[in-house]
Amino acid sequence: MPGILIVAHTPIAGSMLGFVEHTYGKVPVRMAAVDIPPYEDTKVSFDRVYEAATQVQSEYGILVLTDVMGATPANVATRLARSDLFQCKVIVLAGVNLPMLMRAISYRGTGVESVALKAMQGGQNGIIRLGAPSSMTESELILNQNAGTSDAKS
Repeated sequence: MPGILIVAHTPIAGSMLGFVEHTYGKVPVRMAAVDIPPYEDTKVSFDRVYEAATQVQSEYGILVLTDVMGATPANVATRLARSDLFQCKVIVLAGVNLPMLMRAISYRGTGVESVALKAMQGGQNGIIRLGAPSSMTESELILNQNAGTSDAKS
C-alpha cells in the first residue's frame, strides 16, 4: 500500500487530514500532512516534508498531494520525486481536492502509479457545476453562455 502525504499551505493539509479522520474515524496508516506556513524557510519546509515522507514511505511508493503547482509547498514536495532520497517511487500531484484524496485512499491497494491515476480522475470528476441541467453538453453550455453575452451587447 503506497503512503500518502499531503503538503499544502497552512491550514489546508491539516484540514484535509482532519476530514479523513472525521470520515474514517481515524487516520489511515502511512498517511500524513504537512502544512507550510507563510515565510517559512524552504530548507526548514523541506526537512519537515522529508521527515513526514520517511514516516509514510513503503515499498509500493509515496503519493504526494499538494495544492498549487508552482507554489512553495509544491516546489518543496517535488524535490522528493527529483532526488534519490527514497528507494521507492515518489509521485507528486498538484491541485489536491477532497474527491482526489478520497479516491487515493480508496484505491491504495494498488501500485502508486495506479493510485495516482485514480486520484487524478477522482479530482477531475469531483469538480461539478451544481444546478446545471445534467443533460446539457459542454457545447450547449458554451452556446448558452455566448447567447447571454450577445444579448447583453444588444
